[in-house]
Amino acid sequence: MNDNPMMVFAGRGSLKLTARICAYLGIRPGRNETLQFSDGNTFVRILENVRGQAVYLVQSTIFPTNDHFMELLFWIDAFKRAGADAVTVIIPYFSYGKGDKKDEPRVSIRARVCADAIEVAGADRVVTMDLHAPQIQGFFRKPVDNLYALPALCHRIQALPLDEDLIVVSPDVGFAKQARRYASFLGCTIAIADKERRAHDENAAILQIIGDVRGRSAIIVDDFVASAGTLTNVAQALVEAGAKTVYAAVSHGVLAQGAAEKLDHSPIVRLFITDTVENHPVRLSDKVEVISVAPLFGEAIKRIHHRESISEMLRFRSDLDVLD
Repeated sequence: MNDNPMMVFAGRGSLKLTARICAYLGIRPGRNETLQFSDGNTFVRILENVRGQAVYLVQSTIFPTNDHFMELLFWIDAFKRAGADAVTVIIPYFSYGKGDKKDEPRVSIRARVCADAIEVAGADRVVTMDLHAPQIQGFFRKPVDNLYALPALCHRIQALPLDEDLIVVSPDVGFAKQARRYASFLGCTIAIADKERRAHDENAAILQIIGDVRGRSAIIVDDFVASAGTLTNVAQALVEAGAKTVYAAVSHGVLAQGAAEKLDHSPIVRLFITDTVENHPVRLSDKVEVISVAPLFGEAIKRIHHRESISEMLRFRSDLDVLD
């Protein structure tokens, strides 16, 4: 067991989530500061002694993605140079996760480049949530713990005043395996939206709904939503196929420009997202409800710090309460 106190620090991408994690752990956030110079350079400074300590840095790499990713690297380097015994990087949302393969000529495998940079900077362990592609864990030579937002989102869904005719909907074939986990947790069946994406934009054509949704309450589940184009198109297709009501539960609510307007005019009653992304540059739709995953990250930090297994968390425990 590690007798040293836990030291949890926030990057600018996850200030609120870090405060909630520390509240769960019963500790105060570590003191640090980030400065942005007029030429765009980023400067980071630790404001307390970390020599010989196990340090946990929380930083989502989004809005602005590249600035926050570079800040993440600088923090890792600063902690290692300050003598930290181990630096565990908590990346609630790993924004380059979609760049996990070379599926056309002359393109970069961006997730691999990011993984290499994080390791070279000096990270000893990585904790993240709902990676877009699980194989990204293999891009790292260091341990990677990929947590799931499923328990927090499902607990909220179970609190809805829905009848027993609930059905989980995967927005595409690729997410069907994870959608089945949601369905298993909720005790219902699944349907799949067959979609086709013809370009690198964020729009996809919904070809058909595979499964009977007529007269049922549908819950669309996914790992992230950016433009909300696919999400709202699937919702419309579900209504046309006879669904009674449509909700959505998504791990990472990126929700970029134009997403709020699409959600406002869609048949989606409520969109549940987590607080892995917190610094949106645009307003969120009134249909959006944010669920905190701080207890999940807090529990993972506690188990890592005390050298306990966190594999039990991946079995979707039901006793981790969600913070208000």
